[in-house]
Amino acid sequence: MALFDQEDASRRAAASPLAARMRPRSLDEFVGQHDLVGPGRLLRRAIERDELSSLILYGPPGTGKTSLAHVIAAATKAVVERVNAVTAGVADLKQVIARAADRRRFHGQRTILFIDEIHRFNKAQQDVLLPHVEEGTVVLIGATTENPFFEVNATLVSRSRVYRLEPLTDDDIRTIIARALADPERGLGRFSAQLDEEALAHLVTLSSGDARTALNTLELAVLGAPEGEVRRVTVRTIEEATQRRALRYDRAGDAHYDHISAFIKSMRGSDPDAAVYWLMRMLEAGEDPRFIARRMVVHAAEDVGMADPMALLVATAAAHAVEFVGLPEAQIPMTEAAIYIATAPKSNAVVRAIGAARRAVAEERADPVPPHLRDSSHPQAARQLGYGAGYKYAHDFPEGFVPQQYVPDNVKDRIYYEPTEHGFEAEIRERLRRWWAGIKRYGGR
Repeated sequence: MALFDQEDASRRAAASPLAARMRPRSLDEFVGQHDLVGPGRLLRRAIERDELSSLILYGPPGTGKTSLAHVIAAATKAVVERVNAVTAGVADLKQVIARAADRRRFHGQRTILFIDEIHRFNKAQQDVLLPHVEEGTVVLIGATTENPFFEVNATLVSRSRVYRLEPLTDDDIRTIIARALADPERGLGRFSAQLDEEALAHLVTLSSGDARTALNTLELAVLGAPEGEVRRVTVRTIEEATQRRALRYDRAGDAHYDHISAFIKSMRGSDPDAAVYWLMRMLEAGEDPRFIARRMVVHAAEDVGMADPMALLVATAAAHAVEFVGLPEAQIPMTEAAIYIATAPKSNAVVRAIGAARRAVAEERADPVPPHLRDSSHPQAARQLGYGAGYKYAHDFPEGFVPQQYVPDNVKDRIYYEPTEHGFEAEIRERLRRWWAGIKRYGGR
């Protein structure tokens, strides 16, 4: 029976998708996540010494969570039990825990319980696990694409070490593709397939750091390529395999900067249609959404500024949504932010204020802080040195404002922030004119 079981397992492995067949068998074969499992790292040492404590692997699809669990299973002397949270119930968990308890009691053997999609367990299921993780009956390895601090029982998280896996780099994806093409047993080596450089670049871009996507697409492209002594995979073959047209884009080259420049200038130019177009061009080409979100946050502060302070909040919320929900859902708040910024009134008065104030600091004499503005919290300093003397407390006056000098004499007439008459900034401009009438000239230009 063992022979038949072995043959059956071999047939199942051969019929598995390329991504499953090419799973790393050891830490040396594992690609990416150097901060976690690179030489000398804490997690790597724990795996090599077979001294793992409970942990949760958290990160986007295709970053190596399940592969790392397989590597641990191959390296450990413990018995590994695997459960999928989508299909397992409380009864399944109790059976696993009972077997683990017996192993521990009668044989002194540890059990590692790997739970894929652990965030899909409900509270009752997670509560079943908790005491057995605390007691060490099982060493938990959970894998999830969702933030465990939100989606997993807080007590269970507190008993585990959370490791964040990042999307693989383009070089990591290239390494994985090259191995799959060269491996004649588990990979595609028997087809003598070759990818031209443009096809490889397109596949890497489409993968967006997801090894599973890269390998499954590669397999489909190689199997669909024209048969011959060498199977040549072109951009056209990759397009057919993914049903997505290749966009001319390089995340590290000119296209990367040209597209983001067009996107920013469209928002600055108040054209929401163009902004949405360039946003979709970048996302469809595989641009990192976090990069786009960061640029929107900067643009909201730099080009909208005080004309509509809400723009910065909307852009920041979109950036948070990218981290919290990921693509494809995050494209909705990203598009909302792009449209909001494009249609908001514009002002770069804050940026100009920074530049003017910085030049003054660099070029002007740095006179002392005026005595009435100095710290008067120490009674002796206030009494003997006159610190704080003559200071007018703004809240004691109507509107919470009283005109007084807040800078040294040598720069008292300088104006750095010149609000425009756009959007909310028009109100700020009018308020400053009224407050400082006869002292400062706002809008004198």
